Amino acid sequence: MNKKEIAEIKKQFSPANCAITRICGCYVDGEKTIKTKSKDAFLSLPEEEMFKYFDLFKKTLSGGIGKNLMDMEFPLEQETSGGTQEFLLRLRDSKLQDDSLLDEFYQKIIDFYNYGENYYIILIHANYDVPGKSSDGEEMFDASDEVYEFLLCSICPVKLSKAGLCYNSETNHIEDRIRDWIVEMPDIGFLFPAFNDRSTDIHSLLYYSKNAKEFQDDLIDNVLGCHVPMPAGDQKSTFQYLVSDTLGDSCNFDTVKTLHENLTEMIEEHKDEPEPLRLDKTDVKKLLERSGAREENLEQFDREFDAAAGDTPSLLASNVANTRTFEVKTPDVVIKVNPDRTDLVETKLIDGIPYLVIQLSDSVEVNGIPVSNRPSGSISE
Repeated sequence: MNKKEIAEIKKQFSPANCAITRICGCYVDGEKTIKTKSKDAFLSLPEEEMFKYFDLFKKTLSGGIGKNLMDMEFPLEQETSGGTQEFLLRLRDSKLQDDSLLDEFYQKIIDFYNYGENYYIILIHANYDVPGKSSDGEEMFDASDEVYEFLLCSICPVKLSKAGLCYNSETNHIEDRIRDWIVEMPDIGFLFPAFNDRSTDIHSLLYYSKNAKEFQDDLIDNVLGCHVPMPAGDQKSTFQYLVSDTLGDSCNFDTVKTLHENLTEMIEEHKDEPEPLRLDKTDVKKLLERSGAREENLEQFDREFDAAAGDTPSLLASNVANTRTFEVKTPDVVIKVNPDRTDLVETKLIDGIPYLVIQLSDSVEVNGIPVSNRPSGSISE
């Protein structure tokens, strides 16, 4: 799913557009014991509760694509009888009316969700009447040709509010505040089926993780049955390894600076596209060629990429490149440069010693203090 498709679904979580038919919940304590369950028609909830739930659902579809939000496809075996995709389809088609299916779903989450404290499983069913679009991209609400029926699951930590004092307006006194169990923003969640090309895609789902470095592998394997994607941090380290290993002795400052500039340029050219820029094996190889990699260093690249990336066919460009800053780091010095002005930094050999040279502008500050950029002891002519 791309940004526009995710935003379109998030718009349904509002009073004006609400497509939610039913909401079910299961509150679990730190001992994995179910404390309470609920099942309601969503529009029967008090308005104040509805707004709070809308915030939770929107959060489940937030964050960076490829970082917090990951598209996942079901292996073919999971689409057969008894598979995870087949189970989720039955759950969706039941419109959350089948208590036995709900109990089975809750138990799957409880068995494989790795969390040692209290949490609240929220599951909603919704029907979104997808409006058609004209040639100029305008929505035509009277030209709908599909109803997108979906489930959204949000798993939220439940934590005790902090101790403190409060003002009691009835007694007109400052007194000890009653501590409550507060439902926090989701830790993980998923949207099923995916809404790809503005249409139902039962072969995939969209997974959310608040922590972009940890995806709850056991839950993904056993409850969703999908392949666990490579986290953003691992994609970056994989890319860095491939660059360093491929360039070898030619992995110097100027070559890596050129690579950074080329990659930033690719991302800039792609920024208006709805789909995020992905770099497959061929793309990374071409990028290295453009940046000065020698032909002999690229001979084993395909094999190196397959070994390093594993089952990940492509790397998300936004995960491997830092477009906000160009950083040069030594054991004692860290220099951060505007990525558009890498021309201000270069290397020079002075008296046989390599130096990093930075061109100064008229405005220079040291620890927040404006200073002259004229070296001390200089003589004006």
